[in-house]
Amino acid sequence: MQIWLESGSRQDGVDLLMGDDLQVDGAALYINQRQVGRRVDVSNSEGQAKARSMAGSVEWILLDLGEWKMIPIENIIAVCDGGPTKVAARISSPEQVLGAAFALQIGVDALLVSEENLPTALIAKSQRGEVVAPVAPTPEKPSFNLSQIEVIEVKEGGVGDRVCVDLTSMLELGEGMLVGSSANSMVLVHGETVESEFVPTRPFRVNAGAAHSYILKADGSTSYLSELKMGDEIMVLSESGTSRSAIVGRIKIERRPFILFRWRDEKHNEAGTLLQQAETVRLVTATNEIVSITELAEGTTLLGWSGGGGRHIGIPISAEVKER
Repeated sequence: MQIWLESGSRQDGVDLLMGDDLQVDGAALYINQRQVGRRVDVSNSEGQAKARSMAGSVEWILLDLGEWKMIPIENIIAVCDGGPTKVAARISSPEQVLGAAFALQIGVDALLVSEENLPTALIAKSQRGEVVAPVAPTPEKPSFNLSQIEVIEVKEGGVGDRVCVDLTSMLELGEGMLVGSSANSMVLVHGETVESEFVPTRPFRVNAGAAHSYILKADGSTSYLSELKMGDEIMVLSESGTSRSAIVGRIKIERRPFILFRWRDEKHNEAGTLLQQAETVRLVTATNEIVSITELAEGTTLLGWSGGGGRHIGIPISAEVKER
């Protein structure tokens, strides 16, 4: 992590000095007289969106935090993590230094500080050199090949808000969506395309489970089921491993009883989810058979997905994240 000094004289540990090898001209950021990026005011949601849109297209983004401090730092670090764009933050108090330096266990790439906050920044730089750098590998780009997961527990899951995801296109037999209580490991929930004596088919629908659950979107990010809205793009996967994008036309939320089940995946991750206790909610076995949630038993092998690392606002990051 670099330390940039707003004013004063260069000292040990200071990498760049404003007015010398660092300049800010309006929104343009210069290092050694070369424009390397942009300064962005992220004190509101519009500024944060603008900064996030620059990820991958500039070398540096300098964040002016205003009154809104930690949330934009975390969100922009998540977008830039593992990419070519570095994040700097203009710090106005010692309390902000550690927050910015260690946000998401990754931290910003540079702190722009006054002489008053320089001692705290130099301490943080030293700590980053000892702790942060070795544990921040570039996250692997996740693939979405289905794998086998083994059910290790099935039990009653109480009553809660269940979310049905209705699409603007039809699902085929064998297709569904990846959902789960952990972004690290998800299960393929089959669409309501199977004939039933109880209710008509709803071939545009997946009864996806509890409102807190993650769902995999078309761009590879995740969203909570409670956040989905009309127009969002969801990834639809088939039992054969093919995938496609589909548009959400409606979200339907109702109070329903749940079944809780947990599984162990091929990477030995343990995860789980809660699905509505209903015969029409189905999963896909490793032999491509379709099984109802009400018939699920320990030892059943299902199709799912192992996502790997942790996420922030749905985006994969290199920091360790534990979900239970």
